[in-house]
Formats: sequence, structure tokens, C-alpha cells
Amino acid sequence: MKHRIVFFVAVAVVLVSCKDEVLPKPKAMLRLDYPTAEYVQSGADCVYTFDKNTLSNIKENNDCSMVLDYPMMNGSIYLTYKPVQGNLDTLLVDAQKLSYEHVVKADNIVEQPFINKEDGVYGMFYEVSGNAASQSQFYVTDSIDHFVTGSLYFYAKPNYDSILPAAMYLQNDIRRIMESLRWKK
Repeated sequence: MKHRIVFFVAVAVVLVSCKDEVLPKPKAMLRLDYPTAEYVQSGADCVYTFDKNTLSNIKENNDCSMVLDYPMMNGSIYLTYKPVQGNLDTLLVDAQKLSYEHVVKADNIVEQPFINKEDGVYGMFYEVSGNAASQSQFYVTDSIDHFVTGSLYFYAKPNYDSILPAAMYLQNDIRRIMESLRWKK
């Protein structure tokens, strides 16, 4: 009889002690902190210069096209240079067409004109929201000799919510590139 009581007490203790207490999970948001951007001038061997984030690694081509790689964010900004040779209309149409190829997956594309009369830099910044392949596109030109296009790409399947913090950080870098871009005389 004593063994039965010990057995039932042991079983009861095991059953009661193994029960998981259900606790509500606290509400939380993913927080990705990126360091404050620091910039240095780049493009010394090209017909234009701009400020580049020190977090990026630059890969320059002979034709002044380059890639700014951001390994920490798994993304890159691609810059393509084309000389204007009486073909400004074609270059503008191609740049705008490239930006709107993302309209199929994009929720919205916001155009933001850029004008720097003092330094002869004119262009357009396209902010793409949604699960598009590129979150930002832009072009700048002096309308006479030079034309630069840029695109932001991440090395991951587009998921706007997941890449939004990095996309916002790199969009600020793109704006800095546009604002600091100067044509060499």
C-alpha cells in the first residue's frame, strides 16, 4: 500500500511539474543599427567625383562605371557612365525605362527630381517600394557631355519588409552621391 501511495505521488509530481506555463510574448520589432555614415571623395581617375561611404568597397572599371559593394548589408550600388554624344534623349529614355521595369513587382515608384545648377548636375531619383529587384534607381547628367545611372540591388530574394532598413540607409548614400557628384572640367 505504501508503494502505491509513493507511486501515485511521484506520478502526480511528474505530471504537474512537466506542465509548461504559457507566457505571452512581448511585442518587439527587429532593430538593425548601422553605423553613422562617413564619406570620402572617390572617382579620382574618372570624369566625375562623388562622396562614397567608407563602409563600401569600390570596384572601378576602365570606362568610369563602378560598383559600390556593401558586404555588411549584402547589397551594391551599380554606377554606369556613358558619354553624351548627341544621344541624350536615348540615354534619358533608357534610364527611365530601366526604372519602370520594376513596376510589375513594385507597390509604388516615387520620382524625385534633382537640380544642382551651380555644378551643372541634373537628374532624377526613383524610390521603389515593394518586392522589386531594385529599391532605388537614379540618373544624373550635365546635359552636354556626361551621363551616370545608378541602381541599388540586394543579393537576396526581394522581401521589402526585411530589407527596408538597409534600403533606407543605402538610399541616403545614393542621395549623397547625387548631391556630391561633380564633373571634372
